[in-house]
Amino acid sequence: MENRIENTDETAPVPLQKGTLDANAESSSRTSGNSSRTASLGRFREAALAAIFIAPALLLFGIFLFYPLIQSVYLSLHSTNPRGQVANFVGLANFRNLFNSPGFPNSLMVTLKFILLTVPASLAFALAFAAVCRSRIRGMKIFRFVFALPIAVSVSTGSIMWMVLFHPTLGTLNYFLGKMGIAPVQWLTDPNMALLSISLMTVWMNIGFLFILLLGGMQSIPEEIYESAKIDGSGPVRTFWRLTLPLVSPTLFFASVTSVIGAFQAFGQINILTKGGPVNSTNVLVFKLYEDAFVNFRFGIGSAQALVLFAIVLVITVLQFVVAERKVHYQ
Repeated sequence: MENRIENTDETAPVPLQKGTLDANAESSSRTSGNSSRTASLGRFREAALAAIFIAPALLLFGIFLFYPLIQSVYLSLHSTNPRGQVANFVGLANFRNLFNSPGFPNSLMVTLKFILLTVPASLAFALAFAAVCRSRIRGMKIFRFVFALPIAVSVSTGSIMWMVLFHPTLGTLNYFLGKMGIAPVQWLTDPNMALLSISLMTVWMNIGFLFILLLGGMQSIPEEIYESAKIDGSGPVRTFWRLTLPLVSPTLFFASVTSVIGAFQAFGQINILTKGGPVNSTNVLVFKLYEDAFVNFRFGIGSAQALVLFAIVLVITVLQFVVAERKVHYQ
């Protein structure tokens, strides 16, 4: 009887039994489950840590922004007694009375005039000073310090300084006008000059911040671009209009948006210098709001004005982003 020897392949895969496959699947599912739980726990810890860091800012926003906003909406729908306490629910009557009163349209027009007198002039002067101080001429740091100095002066201090300058008899401005043979100007008591005088002081106050902002934007432009323009024969004026202005347009756009918002919020200099007069020629929206709410204790009307002012600023800001941002050149 012939013995048959069968050759076996030692490298052939050994078939796994069903129990072994189930154990491996259970082990892999446990591993994936543990990793997913670990990832979820890590994400939860990151979210909790972020919430802890954000909580102080949210608390401050809630106390000083969201709560006053909700309270303003509540007060705008109610009338108040002479002591400033909530009396009755009146719905939208405060808004109707506001738009029907002659004082609100006048304050709105005065505010728009104030914006037109201050924002373009502030941006133009700050842009010109920044363009001059960008050069590396010896001693230019002194001019940078002088142009940026108004940012260190508070509104109250600046108002007192300009009150001395605007004094009708002892003021420095009328003194120099007298030396030139010009009659003294009633800067703060003439209805035709009061708003212009306030605007002049506001432009001086705004130049410091805008100058630093625009100078920083200009200094961020690479010097190689100016060298290439100089090699191509571009003069200083052409380089400014065709090169500097487009490259600094993002900073200029930001400065214009913040300047318009700041002009709508102007209050300190008007309260100190003119109290909204003479003949309501400087009675801007914020000062009228202040008078109605905190002088006459008409908190319902004052809150309605605050909400209308918020809506106006929001609409103008959105329009600036929709219209003006198209001309902004982002690098």
